[in-house]
Amino acid sequence: MSAVLASAVLVIGSIVHAQAVNPTVDHDGGGLGRFADLAEKAGPAVVGVSAKAAAADEESGPSSGPDGAPDQDTPRRAVPRSEPHGPGVAPKSGDMISIGSGFFISPDGYAVTNNDIVAGSDTAEIRTNEDKIYPAKIVGKDPLSDLALLKVDGRTDFAYLKLADQPPRTGDWVLTVGNSFGLGNTVTAGIVSARARDLGMGSSDDFIQIDAPINRGDSGGPSLNTHGNVIGVNSMILSPSGGSVGVAFAIPADTVNAVIPQLKDKGAVTRGWMGAEVQSVTPDIAESIGANNLRGAIVIGVQASGPAAKAGLKSGDVITSIGGEPIKSANELTKKVHAAAPSSSIELSMVRNKEQRALTVTLGQLTAQ
Repeated sequence: MSAVLASAVLVIGSIVHAQAVNPTVDHDGGGLGRFADLAEKAGPAVVGVSAKAAAADEESGPSSGPDGAPDQDTPRRAVPRSEPHGPGVAPKSGDMISIGSGFFISPDGYAVTNNDIVAGSDTAEIRTNEDKIYPAKIVGKDPLSDLALLKVDGRTDFAYLKLADQPPRTGDWVLTVGNSFGLGNTVTAGIVSARARDLGMGSSDDFIQIDAPINRGDSGGPSLNTHGNVIGVNSMILSPSGGSVGVAFAIPADTVNAVIPQLKDKGAVTRGWMGAEVQSVTPDIAESIGANNLRGAIVIGVQASGPAAKAGLKSGDVITSIGGEPIKSANELTKKVHAAAPSSSIELSMVRNKEQRALTVTLGQLTAQ
């Protein structure tokens, strides 16, 4: 049995009565020197997560359209990374144990973690910072957002964390908590380096970039603001060596807020699907088509028999708005399509051969392999 470390962080403390962690810290975005208080209060809500699965199941495939073809609604970009699923890659043969982190979001035992940690499994184990181990049911998984929801039964007094209701600002302090290298009880600190990072991984989510060191085992753990609220879920690192170089990415809290209720209700996430491969319009692209100030998403491929093809969308069309709201990038278009209900109709404004046009597309449902 070979062990695989994903990525996360735990903190020392003790679970007493169920309570949301919301320490009183600086309200001006500061917090230097207050991290010890924050770590002490957040620690009981953060857990180590382990799951056993066949190695063949660990590597979740890309999202796809109904006929199994790759999802064509996502920006066509790639970011060089040494690790395809964040810090930790499974062996190619035999069973493996994936080790990462998670955190409780309610006193009755619901906990958030990364999908990659539990992919291929129906159950998991969580270890609290009191070193107590509990079996956990996997309520739902979402490969596209890399989020999963776990449930521990038998207690209603777990300490838990609240999700932030406002996104962080670039430069804000951040504390990460997780199970680094499976050691448990680890915190790291840094700042928000950037927001709305599009990593071109097939997801429509805008990652939060942080410079707090994220290591193997930290995946699924929380990134906290100085008020003790979760601004993101640690997901992956960018590294030429496989070790932390201070470039880490977290799934933003608003994505968690959108995904987790669906996982709780039905075990999966329902998304709209258009069937068009798109790319953001860069200044070079705009110049090449003779429209220097044009912004939006250019269609570079249309899936045969997909909703976009049926509506008449063609390669070379530049989509400039959806539902009357302007879009600035392919990622923004993808987010809006995914947020729409399958079978609903969306109105697209676009430019074709320098002429303004409009199309109505009836969406299908995005499926995942």
